[in-house]
Amino acid sequence: MRYTDIAIIGGGLAGSTAAAMLGRAGISTVLIDPHETYPADFRVEKLSGHDQVERFQRTGIADSVLRRATFSSENWIARFGRLLDKAPSRQFNIRYDSLVNAIRDEIPDAVECVRTKAVSLETSRERQRITLANDETISARLVILANGLNVGLRHQLGIIRNIVSACHSIAIGFDIAPAGRNAFDFPALTYFSERPSDRIPYITLFPIGTRMRANLFVYRNFDDPWLREFRRAPAETLDAALPRLKRITGAFDIIGEVKIRPVDLYVNDASHQPGLVLAGDAFATSCPVAGTGCDKVFTDVERLCNVHIPQWLASDGMDADKIAAFYADPVKRACDEWSSAKAFGFRSVSIATSPYWTAQRWARFMAWSTQGLLRRLGGVFQLEPNFLGHSSSSSSSSSSSSRSSSSSSSSSLSSSA
Repeated sequence: MRYTDIAIIGGGLAGSTAAAMLGRAGISTVLIDPHETYPADFRVEKLSGHDQVERFQRTGIADSVLRRATFSSENWIARFGRLLDKAPSRQFNIRYDSLVNAIRDEIPDAVECVRTKAVSLETSRERQRITLANDETISARLVILANGLNVGLRHQLGIIRNIVSACHSIAIGFDIAPAGRNAFDFPALTYFSERPSDRIPYITLFPIGTRMRANLFVYRNFDDPWLREFRRAPAETLDAALPRLKRITGAFDIIGEVKIRPVDLYVNDASHQPGLVLAGDAFATSCPVAGTGCDKVFTDVERLCNVHIPQWLASDGMDADKIAAFYADPVKRACDEWSSAKAFGFRSVSIATSPYWTAQRWARFMAWSTQGLLRRLGGVFQLEPNFLGHSSSSSSSSSSSSRSSSSSSSSSLSSSA
């Protein structure tokens, strides 16, 4: 039997960040994850926007981690084959596995990393018991469940999953290379859909190292024949959906593997569980189109490690009433509510055909065009990101919900943790 104050199950973005923060704070912590090095996974592929980067910086590990990313200081905005703006950005592009492994390098040696799976979990008001696949057991005052989409332990504990929107969106990732030339003209690009009927909000292109990465987002069912056609002939299917994209990008080839990930929006109800707190996707998912996944993860972990866990450990017991303070945290709730509203708002403004949403699309088009014109003329006037419907930088805990609402929507492939 190993004894610790905090046991973290899952070493993805949320779990590894929590382990780094708690270890640096001198809190006895064990991280349970089967992977010595986190494997390749199609999730977050960039962090950007002032608020999102600020959220990461509140963890205390951002600066060293972001040095491993590819930085983009400008993002082009385009639609209908027209370049609307060359907007300044603060965009850090990095694959999910590289991001997680960089965060793991920040975990102090005092944190014990156990490379196996947790197979069962028993909770109580005092101590929690974790049985591992290697037949060892761990006794902890608190368990942070940060194992992402894995449902086994949650089912075992009777935690109820509430589906908010099944297959809300689908993310498609692939690399592209310029055809007949050495490089693309743009440093990074967000190109918005030309027709609501295509069910595409946008495609975002950004460099990771020497490669240009593409994240295409669609609103379709996972059994839609369009997705099968995209797997079979990605270049031709993309050309048909966004026929004027190459006016901005020039000719390009799609290279390497095409990855497709559907996203269900759900929230898990663990409010009745003593000794256990859910973080990241283990608590609730987010829509990658809105690019708020990292905002939610960093907010969850920052509030847990900087605010709630030190308070909880200062007194005996770990009952459900004590842990309820985290789920009711106003900063966390503001971020969760903002993320959910953004997920549904972006879907409506992308594919809804009512007069209201049609007008919203044209208003955004005119706003981007006006901002780009003013920027070219050297003006200092900047339209509010809320009005634009996106920020030039992209997929931040803010101390207020109003600050959160200005974070980018042409963001990274949103985090899963």
